[in-house]
Amino acid sequence: MRTEVDGDIAHLILNRPEKRNALSAELVDQMHQAMVAFNANDSIRVVIIRSAEKAFCAGADLGYLTQLRNNTLEENEADSQRLRALFDAIYLSPKYIISQVEGPALAGGCGLATFADCCIATPAATFGYTEVKIGFIPALVMVYLREKVSGAVMTDILLSGRIFNAQEAQSLQLVQHVVAEGEIADFVLGLAHQICETTSSQAVAKVKEMLRAIPAMNREQALDYAAKQNALARASEDCKKGIDAFLSKQPLTWR
Repeated sequence: MRTEVDGDIAHLILNRPEKRNALSAELVDQMHQAMVAFNANDSIRVVIIRSAEKAFCAGADLGYLTQLRNNTLEENEADSQRLRALFDAIYLSPKYIISQVEGPALAGGCGLATFADCCIATPAATFGYTEVKIGFIPALVMVYLREKVSGAVMTDILLSGRIFNAQEAQSLQLVQHVVAEGEIADFVLGLAHQICETTSSQAVAKVKEMLRAIPAMNREQALDYAAKQNALARASEDCKKGIDAFLSKQPLTWR
């Protein structure tokens, strides 16, 4: 794995082509550390998760699975918590997260791709939560996935373990854009620059926080929470800046 930072855009690049970027304990820890650093960096606005080669992520590494088979229950639970920490660092990130998928994204790798705020794929990309095919379960994945898709979709893709293409993933709302292979890098960078220029980082972070928090609340709790966040947002510097620009009819850029 390697990272790159270009101004306000950061890249987390999976780089184990010989293993199709399969998840090992070492890779999970490296990715988590990178995401924690990105999330703490106020100058970073967008994080792009992509691979150095075509395969995005093939799920768990076979050697890793062999080790897990011999672990104690306590060791496996600790390992699961490390994977949860990575997923949380992505899903709960205050940054706008884009995944760029140009090949297989399977099992945990499918989670990495589809937990992003915007998943962009080529027509050749494939997706699948394949855990049940090896007697495993997508336990962590389903907690995040239930906030992205309907229960009927979850039942279909999690119980069958089937692999589906980018067009179907888009129809299921797991992928937001399908872009030709030769155009995807420019498309992703263009979107990243657009987000940086046209949106407030404070507002994006707050909206993401609310999107994650509200599903756990009942209606009254959610409305009370929303009213308070609305009031706090009105007092923010970014909101004042935006209103001033709107009233004076002046162009506004957030870079």
